[in-house]
Amino acid sequence: MTAPSTDSQSWDVLIAGGGTVGLCLALALGRFAPSMRVAVVAGPRVPAADERASAVAAAASQMLVQLGVWDAIAPEAQAITEMIITDSRTEDAVRPVYLTFAAEEPESPFAYMVANPVLHGALRSAAAEAGARILEGRQVADFTVDAPAATVRLDDGSALTAQLLVAADGAGSLLRALAGIPTVDFRYGQSGIVATVAHERPHRGRAEEHFLPGGPFAILPLVRNRSSLVWTEPTAEARRLIAADDTVFREELERRFGHRLGALRLEGGRAAYPLGLSIARNFVKPRFALAGDAAHSIHPIAGQGLNLGFKDVAALAETVVETARLGLDIGSPAALERYERWRRADTVLMGLVTDTLNRMFSNDVAPLRAVRDIGLGLVDRMPDLKRFFIRQAAGSAGATPRLLRGEPL
Repeated sequence: MTAPSTDSQSWDVLIAGGGTVGLCLALALGRFAPSMRVAVVAGPRVPAADERASAVAAAASQMLVQLGVWDAIAPEAQAITEMIITDSRTEDAVRPVYLTFAAEEPESPFAYMVANPVLHGALRSAAAEAGARILEGRQVADFTVDAPAATVRLDDGSALTAQLLVAADGAGSLLRALAGIPTVDFRYGQSGIVATVAHERPHRGRAEEHFLPGGPFAILPLVRNRSSLVWTEPTAEARRLIAADDTVFREELERRFGHRLGALRLEGGRAAYPLGLSIARNFVKPRFALAGDAAHSIHPIAGQGLNLGFKDVAALAETVVETARLGLDIGSPAALERYERWRRADTVLMGLVTDTLNRMFSNDVAPLRAVRDIGLGLVDRMPDLKRFFIRQAAGSAGATPRLLRGEPL
């Protein structure tokens, strides 16, 4: 395979979606299969004002090291070395800590928090440097599949062909719909409010998850005495809070955040996103694969949404690279079924876990509150079980692709 000219219409892998997952896959293929022709139909740019930040599990950070991009991210990556979990009502003056997780070694955190624009910008630059062609401002309008290739029509009328088309175009994936792949969906009637706050005192790498009747309220550490909020409320209440003036919003925020870190100051704006569970019934078809939110979206209660996408990248990149090295067809059902087996069961399990946690903790039913608090306390007293949960959060439990183990392809 030889690298295409800038006006080439034929590709080995065409990735629809220029978000974090799509760009990471393009980078992985460029890094470990440099002769492979890879293009990203990027769609609209991620807005610079994106208020969100993402948890990058330790295993995912090892993959980013292997891809040669972590050095560009690390100065803006805040290590999470401790996490506490409380269960209380908003008006409670004291919030008892029922469960604490701490990294086994301070220099080996189980996750990092990174602002989305930082992560996206670093991956975009690195993917282009690795040889991926970024097709700016264009989107896939339609595609068809025949025996040798997928033929893709873009919204500007141009047509491209690819041995493998990857849909990484988000939770509302047009390509998934065009492929006729149904999803299992459930709407929670909740929205996640995201914002960034600066505070007087250092967080020292500690994340906090406060289970409140309206839903989890997560305080996630960022660099420079700042924290990212993921604040879950019933959708009507979230809309009220987003529409409220700054004084009302800050008062409601302080009731939930508390005063442990001193005075708070909002940085930037605030936004709310509807929450639900959605898992595709199939992850692949001939010459077609789903990755990231196009394949699954889950509740943010465990901070694993993006990390599921990174697992998709690691598994799909390993599948494609190994298939190509054997001289086989990277878009064949035999090749892609390996990827689906690798990822779908793990995704369904994580979806069930987050769904159960959200249903269990987003309420104020007294008997259920007593049971769950006892359960949290028991877990806190079982070191082996706590280590298991830490490995899950770090992304290192079970059979993982080589990139997530910090190994090259």
